[in-house]
Amino acid sequence: MRVSGVRHSGGVDLPVNPPVEPMLAKAAGAVPAQPDGEPAWLYEPKWDGFRCIVFRDGDEVELGSRGTKPLTRYFPEVVAAVLAELPPRCVVDGELFVPQPGGGRLAWDLLSQRIHPAASRVEKLAVETPAQFVAFDLLALGDEDLTSRPAGERRERLVAALAGCGPVTHVTTATSDAAVAADWFTRFEGAGLDGVVAKPLGEPYRPKERVMTKVKHRRTADCVVVGYRLHKSLPGIGSMLLGLHTDDGVVSVGGAAAFTAARRVELLELLQELRTGDEPAQGEKNRWNARRDDSWIPVRNELVCEVEYDQLEGRRFRHNPRFLRWRPDKEPGQCRLDQLDVPADYDLTDVLSGAAGASAGGSR
Repeated sequence: MRVSGVRHSGGVDLPVNPPVEPMLAKAAGAVPAQPDGEPAWLYEPKWDGFRCIVFRDGDEVELGSRGTKPLTRYFPEVVAAVLAELPPRCVVDGELFVPQPGGGRLAWDLLSQRIHPAASRVEKLAVETPAQFVAFDLLALGDEDLTSRPAGERRERLVAALAGCGPVTHVTTATSDAAVAADWFTRFEGAGLDGVVAKPLGEPYRPKERVMTKVKHRRTADCVVVGYRLHKSLPGIGSMLLGLHTDDGVVSVGGAAAFTAARRVELLELLQELRTGDEPAQGEKNRWNARRDDSWIPVRNELVCEVEYDQLEGRRFRHNPRFLRWRPDKEPGQCRLDQLDVPADYDLTDVLSGAAGASAGGSR
């Protein structure tokens, strides 16, 4: 709610002021179908970037993260685009993303590098790997708080308010056709998108609540355990490092890190028996903290485990995979990179332009 005459974080005075925790989604195994009669869902692509709520009050702009911490200093080019392309007073929920150089698909690694403590590095990356913003909800416009209005109305207001925006800010494509959404789920992965989100058309905006439904890509892979890192504050391992065989040897593909405290200790006892030497190997320096110890301990490549993952970024899992089970029936040499499912290429530009066949719901 607005408090008249009071300037809030970032210097903005709007009907909806920061910090705002965004509305969330709960996971489902399939795109929810529309009921008979009037549509109940609005479907959108699931953008795999940094969730961001944009607050603009004239010349004042704040970019709020999912955890409510400001992102403003890390994305000066997006702040400039908000001033040039969005309405003078608005609050817009959406996602920050970085396209691969030359376009084509989302570049998660390049986006993650943008959170850097050095101002000089921030300025350099803003030029070299500029971010963009895709909007999917409108929380306030002018002096009007829209959070109590149904999602269908907010969508219509968003499309009208941001008509003609670009080239850095966009309105996500959307549809009320479940068949179109199911097609997007497959096709848009080739552009680096993460699935589909379904919004109840009649619901208000509910911060922090899992009102929406998300359907994400989930796959499994058999990987060989190549090493581990110790936990920084608890007994046991912090992560179990994974590899896959190629014709040129074993390549690192990421690490599983979600374990209970007791399981971390059990895994350390298991993996210590497979250590290949006394000295840890040195990992890549952490881009945010050069002093952080990223060393890891190699082990004999004898254990095979099955993990669940979503997407690839190059030859690595985009996000940490989830450990499922040990596979003693599998030989380490059978764990090959070519087992991974690589989606067909799809152009990110077509997703942003709405050229993928969006239907009703005010698509762009």
